[in-house]
Amino acid sequence: MILAIDIGNTNIVLGCADGEKILFRERLATVQRETSLEYAVKIKAALDINNISREDIAGAIISSVVPSVTYTVKTAVEKLIDGKIMIVGPGIKTGLSIQIDNPAQLGSDLVVDAVAGLHDYPVPQILIDMGTATTFSVIDRNRTYIGGLITTGVAVSADALNSRTAQLPKIAYEKPKRVICSNTVDCIKSGIMYSNACAIDGIIERIEEELGEKTTVVATGGLAQVVIPLCRHEIIYDDDLLLKGLMIIWNKNSK
Repeated sequence: MILAIDIGNTNIVLGCADGEKILFRERLATVQRETSLEYAVKIKAALDINNISREDIAGAIISSVVPSVTYTVKTAVEKLIDGKIMIVGPGIKTGLSIQIDNPAQLGSDLVVDAVAGLHDYPVPQILIDMGTATTFSVIDRNRTYIGGLITTGVAVSADALNSRTAQLPKIAYEKPKRVICSNTVDCIKSGIMYSNACAIDGIIERIEEELGEKTTVVATGGLAQVVIPLCRHEIIYDDDLLLKGLMIIWNKNSK
């Protein structure tokens, strides 16, 4: 059994996998000032709640876009298990062909998404990861990562609206009842959710136009399950994409 952890700017996604089976998935808040002990307590709690024995965990793999938290979480994991701990980065085999200006700039989360996408879904494909930022990764028919785009995430948009206005409140991230709304909270909810859904639809159309062919579209991330049903394109929702990608990379580097 392997512990897989992805450290994002807002959330840390962790889970355990046995072979290709994901046993559980949990989310923790990414807090840069927390100590390794505090993270160890939270990770242990997640394992205990899901009835996972630490003695059964043979190793761990971590991907991160928050360098200041990477070492802290690695140290936390070392307090809990005795096995090898792998960090996704230079020197790690991914099997991913990357053709962008500077492959070293590609975030480890996007690498992990792409590895899982190639393993599970037909190409060409668009992978959408909805976190603090919403990212689009494009893999062509030759199974090559050729680029993508980055835009503001749903929560960042909502927080900016709340912090820059005097009377607009925070909202719950849930499906709006309708597009045209009759009160302020529902108006914001509709505007935030549908503007993101429409942006996703529009970007998919433009990417496919540039590629000259239809794609398989896969979405992941905490808010994807709320926004993706509002889109008009056929989009596969896979909340385990990151964890599956981490396990594939673990297996490539453990053989």
